[in-house]
Amino acid sequence: MTKSSGRAKRSATDVDRLFGRVADAFAGDPLVTRETTRGFGSGSLKVCGKIFAMLTSQDQFVVKLPKARVDELVLTGRGQRFEPRPGRVMKEWVSVPQGKTAWVALAREACRFVKEG
Repeated sequence: MTKSSGRAKRSATDVDRLFGRVADAFAGDPLVTRETTRGFGSGSLKVCGKIFAMLTSQDQFVVKLPKARVDELVLTGRGQRFEPRPGRVMKEWVSVPQGKTAWVALAREACRFVKEG
């Protein structure tokens, strides 16, 4: 195993662990479920059947927020617009790297947004 593949493996484990903490934060909410199927939204958290936070197959933590909040996170360098495929930018979804912003706080914000929407 090369050093770079070892780093990638540790990074994925860190991301999984961090997303697990996000999921654990909603364990007591009967309206929130954790999806584990394949495809868009696999590894996602849903409220009332709608995705509000997810971990992509590329280990990106993504949340659904109002467009203005996404714009703010992008402008301040704490996130980037989510593109499920090249050229398909989703205006109410933001990808947030590890360590830039507290994932649990963003997931709570996203959950409220999706519940209200």
